[in-house]
Amino acid sequence: MTQPSFADHRRASPSLPHWLDRYTTYALYGLGAGTLLAVVALFTNPVPDPSFPWATLPASLRLPVTQPRVEHWPVTYTLGIWLWILGFPALFLAGYRRYGDRLPGGPTAWLAGLPVLAMLAWTTYCRFFWPKLEPATWNAPSYTLVCWLYCSSYDPLWSNAAYFVAVLGVGATVVAARRLSVAPYALGLFGVLALPLGLPALYEGYRCHRTAGAAADGGET
Repeated sequence: MTQPSFADHRRASPSLPHWLDRYTTYALYGLGAGTLLAVVALFTNPVPDPSFPWATLPASLRLPVTQPRVEHWPVTYTLGIWLWILGFPALFLAGYRRYGDRLPGGPTAWLAGLPVLAMLAWTTYCRFFWPKLEPATWNAPSYTLVCWLYCSSYDPLWSNAAYFVAVLGVGATVVAARRLSVAPYALGLFGVLALPLGLPALYEGYRCHRTAGAAADGGET
């Protein structure tokens, strides 16, 4: 009897399930719409984002209206922020869908490695470089739930937790690249803890599990 092993899922076709494919397409449009909504705020409010007071337009270029704010940010800017948050994972899914194996590391790089790097980058930026506004607010821009807990409270405990989740993602990516049998579960755990940014890793965990199961069935004699 041939012992089943973790299949080389990097050879799988770079396709997505229908629902995930639709999410990816619509989310990319959402990223564009979010950018336009954020730009609209530049033409209505003197300082759309108080964290970056230099990002403003001369009064002569602004419209004679001022948007109300949701906490620190104008309404359209707030909508733009949340469209970015909800749509950001689609960048990695779209990269996988378009390029597949053409990135060193294959699908695992697109669906796990790059999201992990993004989480490390965002967590570091928010912890040490983001000009924090007072008071902290529920409407804080953040790309994972655990990051939101930090950005909405400024409690270092949650930033440390975000780093822990990101390091877990590093480990999940490594075991997936080595095609170890625990990879689907490690990717799934990271994906859940890092939602919504972890959505691509969740799919990669499912994909690895499905391919490993197919290999096991095919290996039985």
